[in-house]
Amino acid sequence: MLDNFKLYNSLSNEKEIFKSITPGVVKMYVCGPTVYDLLHVGNFRGLIFFNLLRNWLQYLGYSVNYVYNYTDIDDKIIKKSQDENKLASEISAKFIEEFEKDFKLLKIPKASQNPKCTDYIDDIISFISNLIKKEFAYVKNKTVFFSCNKFTAYGKLSGKNIEDLISGHRITVNQDKKNPIDFVLWKPSKSKEPGWESPWGRGRPGWHIECSVMANELLGDQIDIHGGGMDLIFPHHENEIAQSESMSGKNFAKYWVHNNFIKFDDQKMSKSLGNIIKARSFMSDYNPEVLKYMILSVHYRSSLNFSFKQINQSIISLIKIYTALEKANNYIKEKDNEKDNDSNFSYFENDLNIVYKSLNNDINTPIVFAQVFNVVRKFNNYFKNKKNINIAKEFLSFFNRVGGLLGLFSEEPKKFILELNLILLKEKDISLEEIEEKIKKRDIARKIKNFKDSDLIRDDLLKKGIELKDTINGTKWSVRL
Repeated sequence: MLDNFKLYNSLSNEKEIFKSITPGVVKMYVCGPTVYDLLHVGNFRGLIFFNLLRNWLQYLGYSVNYVYNYTDIDDKIIKKSQDENKLASEISAKFIEEFEKDFKLLKIPKASQNPKCTDYIDDIISFISNLIKKEFAYVKNKTVFFSCNKFTAYGKLSGKNIEDLISGHRITVNQDKKNPIDFVLWKPSKSKEPGWESPWGRGRPGWHIECSVMANELLGDQIDIHGGGMDLIFPHHENEIAQSESMSGKNFAKYWVHNNFIKFDDQKMSKSLGNIIKARSFMSDYNPEVLKYMILSVHYRSSLNFSFKQINQSIISLIKIYTALEKANNYIKEKDNEKDNDSNFSYFENDLNIVYKSLNNDINTPIVFAQVFNVVRKFNNYFKNKKNINIAKEFLSFFNRVGGLLGLFSEEPKKFILELNLILLKEKDISLEEIEEKIKKRDIARKIKNFKDSDLIRDDLLKKGIELKDTINGTKWSVRL
């Protein structure tokens, strides 16, 4: 059933049947962040998606070596270090630590390896030296440039043509370049900037070279999957291909996988618009589970729009899922010692198969989530008419399996439902204490059969957007949008 995993390849612009270079083994490299500030939610889209891709490959039986790097030397890091009168290494170390704090909140496994650029300076110098020997690079005024016209396949990932790129440069940015589209492999460091000794003088690597070198050192000269955001296709990934394939003479990455952008209220997040959302801020205001849910509910190649309306809708959706999980948990606790002759352990089997087939088709998470809600509906409808402990167990098993792949649905239901409702409650003109006090008064009214006052309290809360539901475990409240 799960043969022929299809994955969209940005190199061919088609979904292709996945076949690893070495049977049973996947080598995957994903471009990580430049660590000079707290990361925004857009940076976390790749993290969350590539975790799911890794999980799915492992489910299919592959051993996955997943490398996710840190760019810890860069102009932005240097500028921040100068602004704060600190070493660049202090800035990068601080924000790697801060990023890892944020990452831990996601409750997903780390990458196999998290290399840092500055740990590979000797390897970078060696790699560049070999490119110069092979005449794919040249030195001018202590700067080393890659010569793009020497690599005849330049533009094969982005679809850009060298002639068009050259004609697009009306002004040569750097007079030392032989060609306006040539890019820097090594550049001299200024007196107060960090640098390393090299055959070309004291300097530091350009941005593109680090990923080629780290991928080569940790995974070899050919890898199965190279991933990152769509904004990296050109020039970063195009330049990686040029460097790596000029060095090895082999195809660098078999599959190029790119996740799309995140927008806020239909606008691209940017500093100029002031709509950058830091992941830490979002997870503090809402919850890491909400962030994961929102990111995975949209196909990774589609643009994802964050808005307050969609955030609230995602919270409501999670409440529906976790309410059903709580119901199943409670029933199992009550009846776990009882046998149920009406056993049907294949009740959700078809739904699970649809989930697996959807993931096998280019990680189609919107279909997965549609099936998740179908399972919730089936479970709720079944339990309206009769109860079955095996159905409850199978329901939990479904969410265990699917949630394990997605990195979702592992929170403690009762506590998490309250937390989500409290988030929604912030927008209402009523406090938790008021709600609880009104529920107590209503309970008293119901006990003495004063249903008029009981109904008035319920209706008054409903006007304020608070819905009550009476259960065998007491009165539950939820926020209605």
